[in-house]
Amino acid sequence: MSKPYQTIPIEDCQEPLIPIPTTEFSFCSPHPYAQLGAPYGDTSPFCLREGVLQRLQTAQNYLQQKHPHWRIQIFDAYRPIAVQQFMVDHTFTETAKANGLHPDSMTPSQRQEIQAQVEKFWAPPSHNPATPPPHSTGAAVDITLANESDEPLNLGSPIDEISPRSAPDYFAASTSPPESHYHQLRFLLREVMLAAEFQQHPAEWWHFSFGDQLWAWLTNQKSPANSTVARYGRVEKSL
Repeated sequence: MSKPYQTIPIEDCQEPLIPIPTTEFSFCSPHPYAQLGAPYGDTSPFCLREGVLQRLQTAQNYLQQKHPHWRIQIFDAYRPIAVQQFMVDHTFTETAKANGLHPDSMTPSQRQEIQAQVEKFWAPPSHNPATPPPHSTGAAVDITLANESDEPLNLGSPIDEISPRSAPDYFAASTSPPESHYHQLRFLLREVMLAAEFQQHPAEWWHFSFGDQLWAWLTNQKSPANSTVARYGRVEKSL
């Protein structure tokens, strides 16, 4: 299934893919997809395009103006296409099982329904240079907040959950104190990231990007007079 943002032209600025400094941010460790067996080879998942990293550093500065001892925790960043394929396949299998289905004995309609659930959250592992998955451009990052003890805060649902709870504003109208707190933390995360020029995935509270097709499409959606194009296309590089 194609995504609406995949029609956005890409004019790659050729910025390098560089490691995220381990001394500056908090990291989810061990890396969740590598632990599952995703085929990274010698490529690090903890890297971004240079301009994206600079803006992530800006976002962390904004965060620490509000909470001096908190940090942005990196869950995932760069993904080679092979990793995207592995994770889409893994998520399809796990989502089928969660719905009481076996991937090898599903009807076409059941398979279509599970695929639709997966594709709401996971971009197709396209090898077409005109339609790269956001994470394969080095422009997208999955993050949460970590406190002064370097522990991830509870923002109301796990990263990658295939659920309505993953929507950024899911808890916005809740009067429950814990759920109101989740919303406050999600709002804070979005506030500092948007202040650093990122855009947020409409269905995922944890996913932000700068310079990819999704970022450009969201930028144009907010200001229809714009004709912003993507700055980053697919990148394949071992670090």
